[in-house]
Amino acid sequence: MFRNNYDNDSVTFSPQGRIFQVEYAAEAVKQGSVVVGLVSKTHAVLVAIKRNAEELSSYQKKLFAVDEHVGLAIAGLTSDARVLSNFMKQQCLSQRLTYDRAMTLETLISLIGDKAQLNTQHYGKRPYGVGLLVAGIDETGPHLFEFQPSGMTQEMMACAIGARSQMARTYLEKNLDNFTDCGRDELVRHGLKALKETLVQDRELTVENTSVGVVGLKELGKKGLEFFKVHDGAEVKDWINSVADDNEGGAEAGDGEGMQVDE
Repeated sequence: MFRNNYDNDSVTFSPQGRIFQVEYAAEAVKQGSVVVGLVSKTHAVLVAIKRNAEELSSYQKKLFAVDEHVGLAIAGLTSDARVLSNFMKQQCLSQRLTYDRAMTLETLISLIGDKAQLNTQHYGKRPYGVGLLVAGIDETGPHLFEFQPSGMTQEMMACAIGARSQMARTYLEKNLDNFTDCGRDELVRHGLKALKETLVQDRELTVENTSVGVVGLKELGKKGLEFFKVHDGAEVKDWINSVADDNEGGAEAGDGEGMQVDE
């Protein structure tokens, strides 16, 4: 599909000031399965729905650890995400070898933003067709950043990207004030509830299709950091069950209220 030949490359502006190749890359992000990120005073959490291309294939990974203190969730082209993930790992490793300390989140995010922006400035390159949610912790506390194919990055309090992500965003906006004081498990449950809002009717959250990534401070009374860890399979079973129990309890309460009104 051509729009007056202004979408043949990523370096030509249309008369309206748009770069269509960047917009097409943003559409690729919307085709990916949804990922949700949240942050509180003590933790940053990523939750994701995994897809399998067919019945015979395994579920595709959506969460990746970059360093001890940072990890990311992807929506879009996995191959492009792998390139950016490896670049981030190299930068973090270089920082530790050179300065013997972890790279700050803001510096790391600006590096991948600059790398992506170059692809919109040089002929013969294309934008990365992937969106990232990057969660981590540094001296100033937990952080969550969103990365877009245009190279734009921004810090978020909560965010969702991918297919049907608007429903998750609506949940996050309604409950935003509650996230700040949430503990680790409560924050994960909020993330799973937001994720559940995006599901089509015949799908449910299961241990096979759900991933959770957590990074933050250790429990009260303990010093140090809880390094970024991806939880899959049986590790997420209790969280999924607790979300299901909450929904059942809410439905029963709603039925009770309805009976009182009828009387």
